[in-house]
Amino acid sequence: MGRGESLPCMIVAGGQWGDEGKGKIVGYLTLHDKPKIVARAGVGPNAGHTVHSLGKKFGLRQLPCGFVYEGARLLIGPGVLINPEVVLKEVELTGAGDRLGVDRRCAVIESSHIEQDRTSAHLRGKIGTTGTGCGPANVARVSRAAKLAGEIPELERFLTDVPQEVGDALRGDEFVLVEGSQGFGLSLIYGTYPYVTSKDTSASTLAADVGVGPTSVDDVILVFKAYVSRVGAGPFPTEMAQKEAERLGIVEYGTVTGRRRRIGTFDFELAKRAVMINGATQLTITCLDRLFKGSSGVRSYGQLPADARAFIERIEGKLKVPVTLISTGRELENVIDLRSEKL
Repeated sequence: MGRGESLPCMIVAGGQWGDEGKGKIVGYLTLHDKPKIVARAGVGPNAGHTVHSLGKKFGLRQLPCGFVYEGARLLIGPGVLINPEVVLKEVELTGAGDRLGVDRRCAVIESSHIEQDRTSAHLRGKIGTTGTGCGPANVARVSRAAKLAGEIPELERFLTDVPQEVGDALRGDEFVLVEGSQGFGLSLIYGTYPYVTSKDTSASTLAADVGVGPTSVDDVILVFKAYVSRVGAGPFPTEMAQKEAERLGIVEYGTVTGRRRRIGTFDFELAKRAVMINGATQLTITCLDRLFKGSSGVRSYGQLPADARAFIERIEGKLKVPVTLISTGRELENVIDLRSEKL
């Protein structure tokens, strides 16, 4: 299935505490659905999205993972914080600079913000911030003291009006994919406060980050891992002991910080609330191959082991939203795509 028959805008959001595999899913969707625009939303470079393409691993903190489709215009919305050094590094890494647009109203993370983030006993010690300067930069923006992308000479060739580009594409019936970052459980408003990020991360705010109004959104794809992981401090109701995670063969590290992720079983209560507040129309389950033997690389639902199928059906039964994409491995093509059957 492509982009559907109604409004051509899709948001990909995280349903847990980040690390759900949104980068891989965005990579798959861009290659198969071929959007005109992939727009990055979310907080800023404190979230890393990983995509494996052409035999390489890309861990991106600013550019959309949709760069893997060469026909896509890549945009960073005005609601997103930017670190110019990270942006320029990723332009070099991906070779996608000729397709990149940065909104001139993006607030800039300065060295003083990073220093404050890394030396604050409250942020670094208690909360477990990533140390990328996002919290202090958002404080500066709220205080009307932030520097904007339009003031950075090195970014001049990328500067654009992202909401205008997105709006023009939607009015022309072109497909726009919004790549959210972080996860619902890290929302400043809805997450496990104070162990959260520095802004809301739900689909409504992701849309606003790139200038999309609520009536222009066609689908919200909410991404969940088959289990749950969390980096840093904060409540984790379904967390398992580290030894149990190791017994299951699940040992993971954060893309940005390199910190070891805490692991737990699928949290249905968190998922129900995430579905409700994000207005999810479709669900994606990733890392199924990590949890169920015989699932690795499977691309047909009928070929999944019986216990894996029962797990997917249980999720659908409890959350009342169809599971349309199932990731069974790190490569982009290791996906079971059920959209044509369920939508």
